[in-house]
Amino acid sequence: MPNANEDTSTELSQVQRRAVSELLRVSPVADDLARRFQEAGFRLALVGGSVRDALLGRLGNDLDFTTDARPEDVLKIVRPWADAVWEVGIAFGTVGAQKEARVGDAVQNFQIEVTTYRSEAYDRTSRKPEVSYGDSIDEDLVRRDFTVNAMAVALPEKEFIDPYGGLEDLAARVLRTPGTPEESFSDDPLRMMRAARFAAQLDFEVAPGVVTAMTEMAGRIEIVSAERVRDELNKLLLSTHPRKGLGLLVETGLAAHVLPELPALRLESDEHHRHKDVYEHSLTVLEQAIDLEEDGPDLVLRIAALLHDIGKPRTRRFEKDGRVSFHHHEVVGAKMTKKRMTALKYSNEMIKDVSRLVELHLRFHGYGTGEWTDSAVRRYVRDAGQLLSRLHKLTRSDCTTRNKRKAAALSRAYDGLEQRIAQLQEQEELDSIRPDLDGNQIQEVLGIKPGPAVGQAYKFLLELRLENGPMEHERAVAALKEWWAARD
Repeated sequence: MPNANEDTSTELSQVQRRAVSELLRVSPVADDLARRFQEAGFRLALVGGSVRDALLGRLGNDLDFTTDARPEDVLKIVRPWADAVWEVGIAFGTVGAQKEARVGDAVQNFQIEVTTYRSEAYDRTSRKPEVSYGDSIDEDLVRRDFTVNAMAVALPEKEFIDPYGGLEDLAARVLRTPGTPEESFSDDPLRMMRAARFAAQLDFEVAPGVVTAMTEMAGRIEIVSAERVRDELNKLLLSTHPRKGLGLLVETGLAAHVLPELPALRLESDEHHRHKDVYEHSLTVLEQAIDLEEDGPDLVLRIAALLHDIGKPRTRRFEKDGRVSFHHHEVVGAKMTKKRMTALKYSNEMIKDVSRLVELHLRFHGYGTGEWTDSAVRRYVRDAGQLLSRLHKLTRSDCTTRNKRKAAALSRAYDGLEQRIAQLQEQEELDSIRPDLDGNQIQEVLGIKPGPAVGQAYKFLLELRLENGPMEHERAVAALKEWWAARD
């Protein structure tokens, strides 16, 4: 029976074979660029996430390189070679480029970043790193976030460089820092969130010492800009195992600083245990929403699923009959969602969409269990608008009951709703519900000029359309005149 050392050795061999295969695939680009650096008297190495992903057999076409050349020298080498070059990150020693190259029988597009050896650290008051350039690759690797990202392959000779044991950590699926985690997180506090993100993306465990440092230094994250925090949170949420990363944020106290509404969901149970654990429920809803995705990860749906119940702590009431209620938590939650997402600098469009989903997530239950009227279906579709598909997924995901009979009944009810929507959409073009008379026709029928009265008439006709469905022109005109006469 093989022992642990033999298992590790076997895994390392498999990792190395995968890496060779991946590196051979990108050699036409990587080796060509490396030779140009070599001819100019500089060194070039594939580094960081690119090496990690090559070892995992998942290297894409985004390639990261490091070099002893200074940014101005990198530009001189890269500009004649690349199809496009950008200098957005040059203040931090990074030059970006795009290059098309033939790989096998196909032409592929590669996104490339070349960064000068560097070390960077935050002072206690600044949100921006102080960049200084180094002269050795070991010096560059020690400043990287985790050992699995602190490996390099020198090119074109393909020399593997791993001074901090990243290969063994990769095989063991563990996240450690090259130096002490305290020094690493002091240099860049965002690395604490990256630990959670990589745990979620790679399904790795975080070393106990790293977790301890994250817990002790959680407050340091507040020095990092909201935009950088948001970007890491997005990557975590879009990962394969977001529950794992979110759990780590809550466990270490980081969530209390970046997304405090999440740990607040861990409501203490009432003595009769008559309401479910809202925190665990929310994570389950997130996972169930992910299972319903059709065209890849959907950030709007995932955020809405995670935050849909954040209004519950503020609206919880213990009723006289012993029940626990959360009246209007969807309305309160929508406002809280907007406030948190605004603080994290999300786009106005995303804030609007996620908040709307949170606000609407209970609408299905509000219509009861009986057959819906056509009017109710029309209003549901109208209120959801272009979010209807996501609202379907969120509402279905929100069922986490262990009562199989109740779950089946809810599923059948929602199946029925979707069928009714499909039937009415076919009959009435529900996706573009509008009154039977437009603004110009309203003015003509009533003999009025543009103004507030036209808007009021339009709203009346829209409500009539939602309630009764499409009307013939003559009926709509008669109804409008009757409404107008009743106003006097």
